[in-house]
Amino acid sequence: MTAPYGIIGWPLGHSKSPLLHNWGLRTSGLPGTYEAWPTEPKKLKAFMAEVRARHIKGVSVTIPHKQAVMPFLDGLTDRATRVGAVNTLFWADGKLLGDNTDVAGIVAPLVPHREAIASALVLGAGGAARAACAALQELGVAEIAVANRTAKKAGLLAQDFGITAVEWEGRAARPWSLLVNTTPLGMKGEHQDQSPWPKDGFGGVGLVFDLVYNPVRTVLLQDAKNAGVTVLSGLQMFLQQGLAQFEIWTGVKLDEKGARQLLMMDLLATGG
Repeated sequence: MTAPYGIIGWPLGHSKSPLLHNWGLRTSGLPGTYEAWPTEPKKLKAFMAEVRARHIKGVSVTIPHKQAVMPFLDGLTDRATRVGAVNTLFWADGKLLGDNTDVAGIVAPLVPHREAIASALVLGAGGAARAACAALQELGVAEIAVANRTAKKAGLLAQDFGITAVEWEGRAARPWSLLVNTTPLGMKGEHQDQSPWPKDGFGGVGLVFDLVYNPVRTVLLQDAKNAGVTVLSGLQMFLQQGLAQFEIWTGVKLDEKGARQLLMMDLLATGG
């Protein structure tokens, strides 16, 4: 843990954050590197002590730490407070703060489709799901619901956002204008051949947004596409949230076109 920037999560084999941020540091002529720091939940407290001791400049936070990390911070931005989860740690006036750039990352790809989204179902109930709910409310979607394998978690999230919780087994019982997957199902690794949605359940679904970005073509997106449904890859969300993180840490706006090309070339080269 010698780099001034990095990402924590468990596991981290799928992450392209080091690729994006190290490219950003190089092209901006800034010193330092960005590393992957796989951190088991039981080691989170010790890790956060290291962040303070070494005064790590910036940390990306991913599954499963987006909420668990919050008690170790000195404060949250208004955006992170509203979401109830963080994906970005940074220093300001000597305080270690948490922000959430996931919301902006989710909003941006959905804006062109806004008029067609009358209802939305969020799959999952973790930090990314909270960001998705906040993003959908920001877009003014009239009907928002959440479904999770653990019903209690879905219920708590629904209560926090004033939305509806749907039973996991009944999630495909009615059509939704938009499905947003925030679960790790479909992610490169042990879950890659899985999908959070039944293959025959796309009737009436208008748009599917999978926040998983590696691989770019998840089982969910392929099934949706085969059913004639419009799809959005999580790569778009990952790119937007990453660019926002880099600007928070360095004050530098990276070239969006160059960053997108970098990620696409890498994912294609690595079979993503």
